[in-house]
Amino acid sequence: MPKQNPIRGRGSSDNPANRFSGEYVDYDLDEETGQKPSPDTELFKDHTQTILSKNQSPDIPFTYGLNPYRGCEHGCIYCYARPTHEFLDFSAGKDFESKIVVKYDAAKKLRKRFQSKSWEPQTILMSGVTDPYQPVERKLRITRACLMVFEEFRNPVSVITKNYLVTRDIDLLKKLAEHQAVHVTLSITSLDRELARVMEPRTSQPGRRLQAIEELSKAGIPVGVNVAPIIPGLTDHECVNILEASREAGAEYAGYTIIRLPYGVKDLFSDWLEHHFPERKDKVLNRIRSIREGDLNNSEFGKRFHGEGVFADQIRSLFRIHTERLGFNRARINLNTEGFRPGKGSQLNLF
Repeated sequence: MPKQNPIRGRGSSDNPANRFSGEYVDYDLDEETGQKPSPDTELFKDHTQTILSKNQSPDIPFTYGLNPYRGCEHGCIYCYARPTHEFLDFSAGKDFESKIVVKYDAAKKLRKRFQSKSWEPQTILMSGVTDPYQPVERKLRITRACLMVFEEFRNPVSVITKNYLVTRDIDLLKKLAEHQAVHVTLSITSLDRELARVMEPRTSQPGRRLQAIEELSKAGIPVGVNVAPIIPGLTDHECVNILEASREAGAEYAGYTIIRLPYGVKDLFSDWLEHHFPERKDKVLNRIRSIREGDLNNSEFGKRFHGEGVFADQIRSLFRIHTERLGFNRARINLNTEGFRPGKGSQLNLF
């Protein structure tokens, strides 16, 4: 069988078996090109009844999250959310980035939730699993429709994205910012355009993400950067450069996470390294194991984001020193729930 080559524009070149069903029918390999065919993006309607997912994790400072999409076209090969697609009877590989489940009525359900007498205003995380500004959002505008509801009720929202498309909604974000009801975080993994192109194929290029930080900051919208995920042996040397470039662009706060590879993501990532960086593969995987107690993933609360061990401590110290030097995180950004307008949506619906 010929060697399988990467698919341009996709993070994963394979569709591994679903861990629940144990089997999966995949596309045949083209013997001439050494590639499987690049799948077109397919959209599926989501039928879940609730729009807000409740967080049970003690190391995440939000009770509720809102994800307008399940699956993500960005195709980041390292994405920890890939295995969530297996609950839909899809694969964590190409399916995750090409079979997108859409919550078409997300804004309607969100408005109904805010109108409920039981709703207590609190910050909602928009993202957390998949990116609310992935490419399909340009056409469907579901994230924008949800932000319109947040602005109607002035319920605070925290947005995390890797896409410059977030700047399209500066008008709404600016209104929320006037009531201390929003902050936006841009995730940047690398400043290397070529690395980003093969690692995060359908995200905005790093320079565009920095531009988004600059435009949001100039509009008066609190904005920060996630150096995430840090990949030991591949991107860890860029941490300081990312922090400096983000601060110069206007980022006020900064955080980081270290790569985690749950379930089948570890095999997808290992294969990706073999395709693109075979000479670094062993170094990268061994570095990850050194901060994950000998494994490629550790899901334990309190350890999963930053890891532990000597190398993890070095990253922690480096990050602390340079965020202090650059003036990050000097003031805690607390979002305000006092401006919440419980009757606003119901009044609008009378017309």
